Amino acid sequence: MARAATSHDAGTADLISTVDGTLDVIPHAGDSAMMDLNISADAIEAARGRLRGIAVRTPLVPLEVSGRAHPISLKLETLQPVGSFKIRGAGSAITAAPRDRLSQGVYTASAGNMAQGVAWCARALGVPCTVIVPDHAPAAKISAVERLGATIIRVPIARWFQVLVERSYPGLDGLFVHPVSDPDVIAGNATIASEILEDAPDTDTVLVPFGGGGLACGIARGL
Repeated sequence: MARAATSHDAGTADLISTVDGTLDVIPHAGDSAMMDLNISADAIEAARGRLRGIAVRTPLVPLEVSGRAHPISLKLETLQPVGSFKIRGAGSAITAAPRDRLSQGVYTASAGNMAQGVAWCARALGVPCTVIVPDHAPAAKISAVERLGATIIRVPIARWFQVLVERSYPGLDGLFVHPVSDPDVIAGNATIASEILEDAPDTDTVLVPFGGGGLACGIARGL
């Protein structure tokens, strides 16, 4: 069985933890939005079906490194329509919701990549999208989100984290897509693992970058 290892970077890492594929939410003070993140193989397969026509089935490309005893491959999620894997989680969560739940639009809290994933999917489905961004978010990311038709709300970083904890924002009544600790988002991310195992069934280790933890949790669960 393949195992997932993580490479950590700064982000919302205190929201989710994973140990040997077991998923847990680490609660913040006052966080009442706890949920069951035990995602089944059926849920991952269902996410895969919903993502057809939204996310690209990206290739595994050999990495030529001299002196390596074992082959290394790269999973090219940069080939997704928004340039990152985030479209998988966003697409999985939005398409899992009943159509009437989307009548008031969708929104997320993101500094860039998840924002683009949610905005791309919202545009494809013809529903309004709002993105709450920290006030230090890169201008290039914000411009990309605006080009996809989303409305931007800039807030201080502490207020932005509060949105992640509370899973809500005053005046917005649409579907909130949490960038990391949402079962449908994680199931969408887990479809990456499904593709890896199909294309390279002898894989023994998958190295995953770790920011908020949604990608690591999904791949660990999918393996």
